[in-house]
Amino acid sequence: MTQMPDWTSFLSAMTLALVRVSGMVAFAPFFSSTALPLRTKAVFVGAVAFLLAPLVAALPGAQVSIGFSALLGELAVGLVYGLALALLNEMLLFAGQIAGLQFSFSLVNLLDPNSAIQTPLLGDLFQLMGTLVVIGAGLDRILLASMVRSFRVAPLGSYALAPASALEIVRAAAGVFLAAVELAAPVLAATMLVEVAVALLGKLSPQLPVMSLTVPLKTLTGFALLTGSLALWPRFIEARFAGLLDLAERLIAAPGQGAGG
Repeated sequence: MTQMPDWTSFLSAMTLALVRVSGMVAFAPFFSSTALPLRTKAVFVGAVAFLLAPLVAALPGAQVSIGFSALLGELAVGLVYGLALALLNEMLLFAGQIAGLQFSFSLVNLLDPNSAIQTPLLGDLFQLMGTLVVIGAGLDRILLASMVRSFRVAPLGSYALAPASALEIVRAAAGVFLAAVELAAPVLAATMLVEVAVALLGKLSPQLPVMSLTVPLKTLTGFALLTGSLALWPRFIEARFAGLLDLAERLIAAPGQGAGG
């Protein structure tokens, strides 16, 4: 009977930690992939929550009691992390759409397993390559470490989502377009030069089958430039990932500091 309050606190802390980690896993890159079975995700989230429960319950300011506001706050923390970092996948998808249009692949669509909608072929390819960069650079472990640190900045049951946080995520979503254009810029420039060169050849030699040359030349040139630009992908994606992670940490810290004051 003397151990019952400790056991109850442990279960409460584990439940709150489970909700926070689940919100992140639902949307964050790599963790939200449908290639990972749901049972694997459930076991992973449960194991992380079980290991973190005794640590985060002992942190200063932790409110280890299950309530609607506490559960909603923990879910908000996970969603802030997940939605902020999900913009990385959207950037890769949009860059793939731009490149696919220049490759004349605009009508080649596949069913994206993550969103269950038709997406361009190169959009899926860019997302897969981006996931490989995330895994190869160890960014998934950095995300987990940041999630663990969030329990110190925003203790259990103390976070309240502010409207300013949602506005910051919307503003960050606007940067997806610029980042996608930057990623696809080498392909855009190369295919544009091919179009100009073929147009000039068509003017110089009207008998030249311009329409038959444009598509294969653009495709071959685009793939050559895309292959060469892959060396820059890790640094580019790591910088965008770090920026989005900093945004998530800033959004978590701001309401917590205000509440603490």
